[in-house]
Order: sequence, then structure tokens, then C-alpha cells
Amino acid sequence: MKCSNSSSYTAPPDFELESDPTLTNEDLKPTAPSQRTFSGFEIASLWVGLVVGVPSYYLAGSLVDLGMAWWQGIATVVAANMVLLVPLVLTGHAGTRYGISFPVLVRSSFGINGAHIPTLIRALIGCGWYGIESWIGGEAIFLLLPKAMKETSLSQSLPWLGTSPLEFACFLVFWFAQLTFVWKGIDGIRKLEKYSAPILVALTSCLLIWSCVKAGGIGHMLSLSSRLSTSEFWSVFFPSLTANISFWATVAINIPDFTRYAKSQKDQVIGQIGLPIFMGAFTFVGLAVTSSTKVIFGQVISDPIQLLGQIGGLTTRIIAILGISLAIITTNIAANVVAPANALVNLSPKWFTFRRGALLTALLGIAFQPWRLLKSSESFVYTWLVGYSALMGPIAGIVLADYYIIQKTYLNISDLYSRSPYGAYRYSRGFNVAAILALVVGVLPVVPGFLQKVGIATSVPNTFVVIYNNAWFVSFFSAGFLYLVLSNLRGKPGNSAARDPLLPTAK
Repeated sequence: MKCSNSSSYTAPPDFELESDPTLTNEDLKPTAPSQRTFSGFEIASLWVGLVVGVPSYYLAGSLVDLGMAWWQGIATVVAANMVLLVPLVLTGHAGTRYGISFPVLVRSSFGINGAHIPTLIRALIGCGWYGIESWIGGEAIFLLLPKAMKETSLSQSLPWLGTSPLEFACFLVFWFAQLTFVWKGIDGIRKLEKYSAPILVALTSCLLIWSCVKAGGIGHMLSLSSRLSTSEFWSVFFPSLTANISFWATVAINIPDFTRYAKSQKDQVIGQIGLPIFMGAFTFVGLAVTSSTKVIFGQVISDPIQLLGQIGGLTTRIIAILGISLAIITTNIAANVVAPANALVNLSPKWFTFRRGALLTALLGIAFQPWRLLKSSESFVYTWLVGYSALMGPIAGIVLADYYIIQKTYLNISDLYSRSPYGAYRYSRGFNVAAILALVVGVLPVVPGFLQKVGIATSVPNTFVVIYNNAWFVSFFSAGFLYLVLSNLRGKPGNSAARDPLLPTAK
């Protein structure tokens, strides 16, 4: 029978899926009513915890470093997050309605086996981000070390490593410390975000007030004018817009991992609409504080970790670094552990649990060598952020096209967990060729521009440069459109939930 047009579907306590053991375990099953504990405030708190962090602080500053005026940098950040809010809310709908995570949702579009492709792509990017955030946290620990230790040979960079043994050791210490929070699972993450949000807001406010008092206001920030001509601005704006979209594009595709715990659709929407405001406000703080350092210290200090090392005495520094460590942990765990861990659980439900997946995620974060990704504003914004947006865009386009246009928001829950040859998401041996082709075609036009950016290709036609600078938009729309065309050509059935005998009527 068809699911009613209620805002959410929740399985009753006695509802059990006759699922294949290779497709489910306790972490992959639809959430029960007792697990629906996220209110709108708690989802908003999640976003506060995600936004208040060093990369967000660094992002608008990077745009100013590239020549934008302060207001242009903030406007770019806000515009990008307003664009991103649309796929965030739309994708989150499926999580709240059916209580399913991202790996289960993409079985509808990519097939029960093909789902491993987008989930593992998302997982690898999450591992990269986990490494970046952990490296920043390690820098905070390094800052607290005695001066004598920093002057030893251990603080000298090793060419083969790309950093010093002492900094690498601090990175490992912070890396390990985060695992204590991860080990408590999703409920522990919820509580961490909920109670950390007001602390982070208070600390951010204190930092802004301190900078204003010390610098005599924010006039110095307001005096930061653009160093770009009109044509130069637009050549910087579009790749910067893409970079800012890709900043949270990862979370935008796996947001069902969180909204599956929302009490209602209203809660998930209300909780997410504050994202552009949160990002705009925090980047304003980042720019205001950074601009004030020129007056306070005689030089611009754009790295918040280095800035904290200059503030006050030892007690103040310890409090500040504990605060920034909390900001890093709340961002890193929610944004960069949940999706990779769930992807690994989906890969092998018999072997992987959420904890095991989180541990492997952390290990892969080291392999990404994040100290190299953060070596400059250009490598961070135009290589890392824009580069992976070419992978996030097509996945989002395919998932949304499938859920809203092909399936019309109705999913066959039992078939999402079944390997039956008659299952709606069996496709061709568990792979939906239409989705895979659309993903490949969505990514291919971006490849030449990426190869030029990383130095593999010496020159490419300007068309490919423009495509690369708008990678998320190009890949999102091209992959989504091609998926619809291919799905209609093969006669993919829609509204498969209407044939689901196990699907109870939503309350």
C-alpha cells in the first residue's frame, strides 16, 4: 500500500524488515520512534557546532587574501550557503520521512550494490577533512609546548614528511583524543553538539569583543577594500562561490544521516535554515578579528591558532585553545566521521560497526597528509574545495532527481534492504548503470581544469577552466539531467513504494 502524505514515516517498535544480512545491521535499519530525538533547536545546534571552527574562520579570510573586499567575502559565503540550503533541506526530507541514512537512500538511485560508489567517494572526502581538522587541532597543542622544546631539532621540517616530527606528534595526540567522543556513537555526538553550541557562541563573542576593544572598533575591517578590477572580481567570484558551496556540499548529500533522527520535517527544516546566517556571522567575526590584528600586533595574523598564541597570559591561552579545540572537535566529528563510518558499515554490515568505521576513517585521515592541503589559500580553496565539488555535485543531482522526480518521494523500504531479483533497486546485478554513467559524465568535463590546477596539464582550453571554476553547478545539473533521460529511456518504474506490503501507513 502507498505511504500516506505525512511528513515522516517511522517504523513501529514491532516492525521488522525481512532484510538481507549483507545489507543491514542495527546502524542501517530505519530509526524507531524512540530514536527520533532531534528537535529543531538540536539540529540548529549541530550546525552551530559545524560552522564555528577554524576552516570557516579561515574561509572568508582566504577570499580577502585573494583580493576581495571584506563585504564581498562575506556576501560570497552567504550566497553560497543560501544555494546549498536547497539541496540540504530536500535531501534531508528522505532521512526524516523514512528514518534511513544516506547509504540506504542512495540504493534507490545507484542500486543496492552501486550505492557503494557514492558513499565511498563521500567517505574519502570525509577522511581528508578529518585529517585537516585534526591537523589544525594539533597546531593548537603545539602552541602550548614550551619554547625550549620548539627550538629542538624535532621542530625542524623533514622533506620526506612535509612537516616536523614534533608537529606531527601533536597532530597524532589530537587525532587520538577525538576518538573518545566518537566511541559514544550518534547520541553522544548529539549531546556534544547540543551543549557545545552555547559555549562556542560565547567564546566567539568574547573574541570579537576583545578585538574591537583592543583595535578601537571594526573600522579597520571596513577599510579593507577590493584589490580586484571588475573583470578580475568575477574571475575570482565564481570559483570562490563553488568552493564555498563545496565547503558543506559533503554534508548536503549525507544529511539524512542526521535528519533520520529528527522529530518531524518541521524540525529538520527549521534546524537547517539558519546555516547561511551562522556562516555569515562567523565569517564576519573571522574578518573583523583578522583585520584588527594589524592594529593590535602590527601585522595581519590570519591563522586563528597563531592569534591565540599572542593573546594574554598562559591561563588565557589555555582557555582559548580549549575553546578552539572544542570548535574543531564539534565540526570534525559530526561532519567528517558520521558519513565515512556509515559508508563502511554499508560496505560490510557483518564486519563494520559505527565504531570500527570511525576508527578506519581516522586512520585514512592521516594518509591524506593534511599539512600539505593547508599550505596556502589557493591550494585550500581552488584545489581541495573546488576539486572535490566535482564529485559532490553529480551525486547530489542524481539523488535528488531520483527521489523527487523518478520516485516522487515514495520509496519501497523492504526493497532497499533486499537482494531479491524482483526488488525495485536490484537493477543490473545491484548496479544502476544509468546513475553510474550520469556520475561519470558529470565529472568528466571538470577533469581537464583540475589537471591544470594541480600542474599535471600545462594548459587547457579556457572553456575547461570556466567549467572547473563552476564545477559543482556543471556536474550537479548535467548528471541530474542525464540520469533522468537514461532512467526514462530504460523505463525505470516510479512510485515503487505503492507495491510495498511491509510499509505501514505513516502517522
